[in-house]
Amino acid sequence: MKIISYNINGIRAAVTKGFLEWLNAVNPDMVCLQEVKALPEQIPDIITVIEQLGYTHYWFPAEKKGYSGVAIFSKIKPNHVEYGCGEEWIDKEGRVLRADFDNFSLMSLYMPSGSSGDERQSKKYEFMKFFDGYTETLRKDFPNLIISGDYNICHTAMDIHNPKSNANSSGFLPEERAWMELFLNNGFVDTFRHFNKDPHHYTWWSFRANSRAKNLGWRIDYHLATLPMLDKLENVTILPDVVHSDHCPVLLELTP
Repeated sequence: MKIISYNINGIRAAVTKGFLEWLNAVNPDMVCLQEVKALPEQIPDIITVIEQLGYTHYWFPAEKKGYSGVAIFSKIKPNHVEYGCGEEWIDKEGRVLRADFDNFSLMSLYMPSGSSGDERQSKKYEFMKFFDGYTETLRKDFPNLIISGDYNICHTAMDIHNPKSNANSSGFLPEERAWMELFLNNGFVDTFRHFNKDPHHYTWWSFRANSRAKNLGWRIDYHLATLPMLDKLENVTILPDVVHSDHCPVLLELTP
């Protein structure tokens, strides 16, 4: 089974760059998208193609048009889909969507960025604190859980191209990295690092200064899986040559 997580930074823009053709060629079983930036009714032609490719699709857009939003595409119909997390401000921003299958549950997550200033950084911390309790409760009913998405956090110095100059940058702040460490220690595994311990693997690059060509990036997109899923994991691959977005997809392969 192949599961893709991909912050596409606007599905309409990604489609103009060949996203749907790429999706057809790679043929994943499930796709978690972040920053879709569209309502399904705004993109009927895109929806038609997604359905022609064999996917059922579920969308949780933000209330604000052209902003945020998550989606899950699946070739296996889920038993249940949970829209949002029950926290009003988070759900208004379209950040959490979960699909439950026979053997596991899959969440598409888009954590807030704090890069625009102190107010949004405070909201990011608020989200992180809420998410701890939310996932702890969720795992009691869904112990086999994969949370795929854009966490907007680099966990370690290995996950960012220049840790010294970014020491005070949102996404690499000590408080954020400590949260990620604790989150993992509380029963999750960073599936990419489970298979690959090497540096210089990134999932996001700034549009500035030719950063992508120089591989001056950040690894902020993850498939985090609960420990009971560990023996199901087969491989995780970052796909930096896929360029529909300023992020790139991350491919998780597992035994269902």
